[in-house]
Amino acid sequence: MRLDKFLKVSRLAKRRAEAKDGIDAGRIKKNGQSLKPGYEVKVGDVLVIHYRTKFLTVRVLMVPERVLPSLKPADMYEIVEERKDDPVDWLG
Repeated sequence: MRLDKFLKVSRLAKRRAEAKDGIDAGRIKKNGQSLKPGYEVKVGDVLVIHYRTKFLTVRVLMVPERVLPSLKPADMYEIVEERKDDPVDWLG
């Protein structure tokens, strides 16, 4: 499954276009490398997602073959680390 679609299906992004914009801006990385929207997500991938005010590190547990209503987004990944991006640190 493409990275932009995975982010939407797993509800790590609200919309696929929003996921694509974040990927294009380099805010989603794997092993320190920025990814492309067409990157094929695999089980075991560790992704670092930079939201506006936090960093979220997740491990992919499941990549569905197709999207079904019974699919629970929380079963698709586990949160490895969550770190707040404190604006006070920007003044550093």
